[in-house]
Amino acid sequence: MTTSTTTAPPTAVRASTTARGRLAALGRAEMTLLARNRTAVIVALLVPSAMIMAMKSTLEQVDLGGTGLTVAGAALTGGIGTVLIQAVYMNMVAAYVARREDLVLKRLRTGEVSDGEILTGTALPSAALALAQSALIIVTGAAFFGVTAPRRPELLLAGLLLAVVLLTVLAAVTSILTRTVQTAQLTTLPLFLVSMMGSGLFVPLAIFPGPLASACELLPLTGAMTLIRSGWLGVSDGTDLLGAALSGLVWTALAVFAVQRWFRWDPRR
Repeated sequence: MTTSTTTAPPTAVRASTTARGRLAALGRAEMTLLARNRTAVIVALLVPSAMIMAMKSTLEQVDLGGTGLTVAGAALTGGIGTVLIQAVYMNMVAAYVARREDLVLKRLRTGEVSDGEILTGTALPSAALALAQSALIIVTGAAFFGVTAPRRPELLLAGLLLAVVLLTVLAAVTSILTRTVQTAQLTTLPLFLVSMMGSGLFVPLAIFPGPLASACELLPLTGAMTLIRSGWLGVSDGTDLLGAALSGLVWTALAVFAVQRWFRWDPRR
């Protein structure tokens, strides 16, 4: 997925004197650019729906006995995971690279906007899009697929927010290794594929062999997906949920450290 490389007007951000105002100005500028990029919006909207339908057919051939999941439940929670990866992670890698190569990030740093505000403000539209799509999937699941309403809404929300924050920071980390917007489609593939296959997006880890399941529990997105699935479809063992939350927080802390140390604000020449 790619995003628009049109530069956002830094002067609009400098005019805001509070952190909330600066974030709002950055968010509005990025929302405008995202809306102009019809390809990015269409991919973000349609790919998760296509994945849900494809995986629903595949999961009908998988024995989910003992996992506590139905085919519809597994497919829909996987759809949320796909939304998060597509709309937040993959889109934000391209966005950070595009703003860096167009000197937008460098110009923003000359004003009163802090580094954290720049990265956060740039991510706000993508995060809002992902959360809106996730809410739509949950409502659709309850209305048309016979999936229960969220059992623990606060746990579901915590998982969604953890995933959005983690994937945003991981996008900033991945942008360090990404030279151009075009190569972002390649540098985002490893996390996308690993998460799709090993973080329990569609296939529960409970059906994997013990050692493989234990290894997959350590993947970046596994903890957040565990919270999302438990919050929507039912509560798992408390120890598992605590471990899932800690895993997500540890990955987030490591990614924040990497961004603080190695993030590139100047174009790669």
